[in-house]
Amino acid sequence: MQEFNYQRLDGNSYTNDDIKRLIQENDVKFIRLQFVDLNGQVKNLAIPSEHIDKALENEMMLDGSSIKGFRSIETSDMFFYPDKNTFTILPWRTREGAKVARLICDIYNADGTPFEGCPRCNLKRIMKKAADLGFTMNMGPEAEFFLFAKNPDGTKGINIHDHAGYYDVGPEDLGEDVRTDIVETLQEMGFDIEASHHEAAPSQHEVDFKYADILTTADNVVTFKSTVKAVASKYGLFATFMPKPIYGINGSGMHCNVSLFKNGKNVFYDKKAPYQLSQEAMYSIGGMLKHVQAITAILNPTVNSYKRLVPGYEAPVYLAWSLANRSALLRVPAKRGNATRVELRSPDPSCNPYLAFAAILEACIDGILNKITPPPVVESNIYTLTEKERKKQKIYSLPGSLAEAIALFEKSPVTNEALGEHIYHEFLATKKREWDQFRTNVSTWEVAKYLEKA
Repeated sequence: MQEFNYQRLDGNSYTNDDIKRLIQENDVKFIRLQFVDLNGQVKNLAIPSEHIDKALENEMMLDGSSIKGFRSIETSDMFFYPDKNTFTILPWRTREGAKVARLICDIYNADGTPFEGCPRCNLKRIMKKAADLGFTMNMGPEAEFFLFAKNPDGTKGINIHDHAGYYDVGPEDLGEDVRTDIVETLQEMGFDIEASHHEAAPSQHEVDFKYADILTTADNVVTFKSTVKAVASKYGLFATFMPKPIYGINGSGMHCNVSLFKNGKNVFYDKKAPYQLSQEAMYSIGGMLKHVQAITAILNPTVNSYKRLVPGYEAPVYLAWSLANRSALLRVPAKRGNATRVELRSPDPSCNPYLAFAAILEACIDGILNKITPPPVVESNIYTLTEKERKKQKIYSLPGSLAEAIALFEKSPVTNEALGEHIYHEFLATKKREWDQFRTNVSTWEVAKYLEKA
């Protein structure tokens, strides 16, 4: 895997001297060298700021055999390669005492090449493939989450914090102060926050931040989730991005607003075309619709994800595209010009954003290269159609379980290309184990249902 250099939308480009100056000016005591594992979980190595030179010269080592899905014990020596532009002081740690900053890192092999199992390096690989065709992808995610009250003993449980609904305000919305603190903390870290509000379900919330290139956005999603959890903890609450924590109410999604740019212009926009959508936009829609079933295991990677993807709770499960119709999997919001985008509505916030965005980009690239034309637009409410009517219109469904998603994932060459050989096989093995553990587990529902009746 070759190193890929790219230009961020914000144009930031820190040097080693800039980093050291920021550390000195802000009296930073510790630096966290962060990366994510296969599941998107944040890992880090904390170093005293006195050793920042070693980190900036890529001399800090990692035992790859200790990270699931990385390396075997025979080839375990790996190195942190910090992305200098991700240097950020963590406001919640600063308020608690010694100032702490972080650098998001790529993981490299001992021979100085990007590690093919590093989700961030893999995303760069797919970005280079798009760049060779002249494209960059931008992404605007909408990640939802729940805030639950902790148990009296400090442990975590499903304890509703408020009973407010969509766009409600105080006193019903008890999360206003928490959201305000989350927004202010993110702004301190350089986020451009566009909106925040209470979501449809009790204790459910959403904070939206501005789109960026997909690597910056993946970094932002990881930072966002960590920040939300850290701020919630200050209020005696805990935040979860679990897709469906409570039966019978809406789950949490992460709608992804996708656009492709070339030479600074949005190539999805064509003023003279039907719906003002270019051929590249139509082919990208076609590619996403063709491959979304196969990449669903990446976009919705947990057993619990499929408790959300059921009709009746505003979750999109039907393979169709529309303009205004929110029952379709893909929707094209009304704005045009450089704001033209396609909203993919199925992903949830439990996904690894680096892998998810790589899969979405690969699906769009395949659509463009193979000129995949999407089916006609669907503007009727798909939720109200009968199964016979959906079959007549050739409207199919997303997989209904992780097992179905794994089977489709395994058959698709697009998933292998999107993840690369190493991540593909490790991801597949991990998900098969997860499904097998779930399949053989005896749930409390089963005990309550069958214990006395059997």
